[in-house]
Amino acid sequence: MVNKNVTSNKLQLFYSEKLGKLSWLAHGFSTRRGGVSRVYGGHALNLGFTRQDSRKSVERNRELLLAELGVANTRKNWPLVSLRQIHSDLIHRVDHLPEEPLAADGLITDTPGLVIAVQTADCLPIILADPKRRAVGVFHAGWRGTAKRIIEKGVGEMRMHFKCDPRNLVAVIGPGIQKCCYDVGEEIRTNFESQFAYAASLFHEVKESDPVREKYPLLFLTARAPGHSELPVKLFLDLVAANRRQLLDAGVLVKNIDATAACTACHTDQYFSYRAENGITGRMMAAAAIKPE
Repeated sequence: MVNKNVTSNKLQLFYSEKLGKLSWLAHGFSTRRGGVSRVYGGHALNLGFTRQDSRKSVERNRELLLAELGVANTRKNWPLVSLRQIHSDLIHRVDHLPEEPLAADGLITDTPGLVIAVQTADCLPIILADPKRRAVGVFHAGWRGTAKRIIEKGVGEMRMHFKCDPRNLVAVIGPGIQKCCYDVGEEIRTNFESQFAYAASLFHEVKESDPVREKYPLLFLTARAPGHSELPVKLFLDLVAANRRQLLDAGVLVKNIDATAACTACHTDQYFSYRAENGITGRMMAAAAIKPE
């Protein structure tokens, strides 16, 4: 991933070097920097119609995004197609701007001049592009969508609608919460174990540290061997590894997968994070568009 700054308003997007090689494709992963929203601190590029922010600010932020992507001009912006995201495995093929936002978590298109996008604030944004067929897809993958195999199904949808060969697809997993910060409940591990034979490799456990226990261990002696009560254990999910595995299982080549983005929860100065900011935060976008010939 590489970043690019716009000096005039300090707007910052992240780009994939792999996707950047496709001259027919415009794409970018937004950050929280460079917008006009004030409710989330500084000049925030909130791209979601959240409760805290004004519609006017979000619409202006979206205009700034389109301008930086190079899909806006003095006459008319390219249509921006986004979703009413429902943590599903639903994917829509689009060739025009719908009258109302579609309820789903994935969009695919081979229509030039149309910007497709998903919103995130910890969940993974994923872009798929086919250099041969000039088709593109964007997907929102939280734990629910991942458990439902949304990106695996996304490869299948592009194969069905556009005759894409998975071996030609370029897949980029953008900024999202990483395994260092994504603690989940045991019920989520159970859910994944019921779906994936490799589920055990996606989780790791960490014992919570307790300074008092470490300083005064005798206070925590029990009759149970080995003589001390157990420290509570936190369970962490590697959402990136889960989606990478689905891409590989769907036939995408390992050399064509880019999953090098940073953790949103670790870097709230750079990204919006629903978890790290206790649900009071903005939304980023992963956007892609096919340029007219």
